[in-house]
Parts: sequence; C-alpha cells; structure tokens
Amino acid sequence: MNNPANLTSGRVLTRSAIWNLIGETAPFALALVVVPILVHRLGASRFGVLTLAWLTVGYFGLFDLGLGRTTTKFIADAAGSGARDRVGAIAWISVLLMAVFGTIGAIVMGLVSRWLVYRVLDIPPALRLETLHSFYLLAIALPIIISTSPFNGVLAGFQRFDLINAVRIGFGFFSYLGPLMVLPFSHDIFWIVAILIAGRSAAWIASLVLCLNTVPELRRRPRLTLDLTRRMLRFGGWLTVSGVTSPLMVYFDRFLIGSMISVAAVTYYSVPYNVVTKLWIVPSAMVGVLFPAFASALTLDSARAAALFDRGVKYILLAVFPATLLIAAFAPEALALWLGADFASHSAGVMRLLAVGVFVNCQGHLPYALVQAMDRPDLTAKFHLAQVPIYFLMLWVMVPRLGIAGVAMAWTARVVIDTIALFIAAGWLLPEIQPQIGRAALIAAGALVAIGLAVMPPALIVRAATVAVILCAFALLAMRMVGRGERATLLANLRLSFVFAPK
Repeated sequence: MNNPANLTSGRVLTRSAIWNLIGETAPFALALVVVPILVHRLGASRFGVLTLAWLTVGYFGLFDLGLGRTTTKFIADAAGSGARDRVGAIAWISVLLMAVFGTIGAIVMGLVSRWLVYRVLDIPPALRLETLHSFYLLAIALPIIISTSPFNGVLAGFQRFDLINAVRIGFGFFSYLGPLMVLPFSHDIFWIVAILIAGRSAAWIASLVLCLNTVPELRRRPRLTLDLTRRMLRFGGWLTVSGVTSPLMVYFDRFLIGSMISVAAVTYYSVPYNVVTKLWIVPSAMVGVLFPAFASALTLDSARAAALFDRGVKYILLAVFPATLLIAAFAPEALALWLGADFASHSAGVMRLLAVGVFVNCQGHLPYALVQAMDRPDLTAKFHLAQVPIYFLMLWVMVPRLGIAGVAMAWTARVVIDTIALFIAAGWLLPEIQPQIGRAALIAAGALVAIGLAVMPPALIVRAATVAVILCAFALLAMRMVGRGERATLLANLRLSFVFAPK
C-alpha cells in the first residue's frame, strides 16, 4: 500500500468497511445472549451502577484531547502526499501526549469519584462502597484505557482496519465473557471492573505490537518538533471541545435519570439505547474508513472526496433504514421476548423514539467526518457548544413530566438539529455535494414518514403487513438508487477484498 492512491481505492475501502462491520457486529451478537444473563444475575440496580461506571470512564476519555482522530488525520495526510517520513514523529508525539493527559485525567477522576458516588448519583447504600472502589480502579487504569487510540490512529491512517478489528473483536468478546467468568465467584462490581481492565490492558499491548510490525517507520528514532506538536494540539483541541460537549450530552441523560428517577430506570433506558445505537455500526464502519480516505483524497483531488461522500451517504441510508423500521415497528414484542413483558412496558416507547433519532444521526456521521477532514474541526465543536444549553433545557422541561420517555424525546430532537447543521456545513465547504445532500434529505424525510406509518397500527398482524409493504417499496427504490453498473462494481470489490491482502 505504498501508492497513496491505493488508500482511497474501492477495493481497499470496501475491505476496510467490511472489517469494521465484522468488528462491531460480532461482539454485539454475543451481547444479545450475555446481557440478559448479566441483568438477571446482577439485578437492575447493580447492572445500572456498572453502566454508570463505564460511562464515567467514557467521559473521562476526553483527556485524550482528540489525539486518536488527530493521529489518523495527520498520518492519512502524510500517507496521501507520500511523506511517510513524518509518520513516526506523528505517532510518538501522540503517544507521549496521551500518557501525560491520561495521567492528569486519572488524578481528576480519582478526586471526584467519592463526590459522584455519594452526592451526585442515587446509588443504593448497599452498593456505594464497591462502586467507589470500582471508580478508583477505573481512575488508575484510565491512561491505559484511553491510550490505545494513537495506535488505532496509526493503523487507520494506512487503512489497516483488519488489524484494528482483530483486537476489537477479541476485547469485545472478553468484555462480555469476562463478567460471566466472575459471577460464579462474586457479584461485586469491583471484580467485574478489574477483569475488564485486564482485558483492556491486553488489547493495548496487542495494538502496540501490531503497529510496530505494520509500520516500520515507528521503529526509527522519531524527529519530534514543537511545530508539529502545536499543529496536532490545535487540531485536537477543537476535537476536544466536541469530546467534552458531545459525551456530556450523550452520558448526562443517564446520570440525570439516576439522580432524578432511580438507578433501575437507568437500566430501562440504557438497554434499549445500547441496542438501538448499535445501528451506528453501519456509519461507524464506513466513516472510520472514509475519514482517512477523505483526508488523503483532499490532498490530491476534491472531486474524488465528493464521489466518496455521495456513495457513503447513499449506502448508509440504504443499510440503516430496514433495521430502523423493524426495531420501531416491533419494539414491544422484541423486548418482551428478550427481557420480559415488564421490561418491555417500561422501555418499548423509549426504544421507538431512540430509533428515530439514531436513524437521523446515522446520516450525520458522514458530514461530521468530512468537515473535520477538511481541517474545520472548529465547526463541529461550535455546533456541539451551541447544542448544550438547548439540550439541557429540553431535559429540564421533559424529564419531570415524561420520565425516561422525555429523555428519549430530548435526545432525538438534539441529534436531528445536529445532523441538519452538519449537512449544511459540509455543503458549504464542498459545494460539489449540495445536490446529493438535497436528494438525501428528501429520501430521509420519506423514510421517517414510513416509520411513523409502521408504528401506528396497534395489532401485530397489521403492523407486520404494513412493514412488508414498506420494505417492498424500499427494495424498488434501492434498485433505482444503486444502478446495475454500480452494483456490479460493488460486488466485484467485495470479492476482491478477500482474495487479495493489502500491500
């Protein structure tokens, strides 16, 4: 893969996207089996506490200052322009900065853990001590937890998503099987967290070894410069603004539920949220591949970047709609079958509302990546800053009146606003994509109307018939959107992706 053009070739991008899909879906398939066991064995309150512990770590991951994505961007730029001599410096600057910032994050998390457990969260008294010990353990491990991202950034910059996902699948399986291994001996959250951290540490070592073996430039003594460090921090700084505000809006709702309603209600909201947001697998798989491809293509040919954007938007919409339709239409029955009728009565409405929001938000992943690849991470950061007061106001109004359904409504409204703003910004920065954006908006609006029609009938048989009709109409539309020549090219790329290894 020494030729920069190879980094945006159809075969390479198809192969990388497939690996991303496998890396996301394989652990999720296991989660469908394991999560009900964990909820049943741990109980709703203890499982809710475990969820809050990992959400806390996810938010403190902001101390990476966006260096994972920054590493991908800078390495993709270097690889796309043929300047591989800069790769080693980019990677090791990112690792060194991550070590410093991760240590700072660990100290801050350790200092606020007691306040979170005893003052902010409505943790049952019997669970507070083990929750506090778990938070302290997570604080100690925080540098390891967040510092895998530079290694993934290096591999992503060279489109080696096969290696990234080999590690991701291994840790994904372990993150569900590990707690099951602990349950016969203890239900203490501390020991569950400990074994998850052990798995994350093994993933860190594996990622480092793969980077050293795949990118020989990392073995050489890097030439670290202050100018490069400043440029990476400047780009990553705007990503950090998004990294602070976006997770705040993503995670704050669950903390609000835990403090204003109950820890059990966190479970009733988190389980459908975690299921529905797995639809992000599709845009994440594509965007993870297309972000470095955008960065490489924009150094050579903006028309190539526009063509990649067009296909990405189209494929995301076609891939996500059928799953969204099925989730929204059959949420009550699916949850009742999976977790019981009582759980479904609390969570089915929430799942339907979230499904609509996730469908819209899936479309926003691509303009988000394009805007950042065009060296405008400040725009995405400013959008997130503007959303914070709006979202918090919606939560303040809706949660006391509607409970977790109000949280789902507020979240869905926020991501719709965010997606619209991102498409406007992308069309402004790259005018070539404006016609595609208009066409995608019309199709997405029609898809939302179809989802609403599928949810309305109370009788299951009527809903099933409605869904069948909609899916048939959608199949005809998909055939028109993806012409015969494009289908033939896509199938050829799929075959070639697994015949030839990357070079």
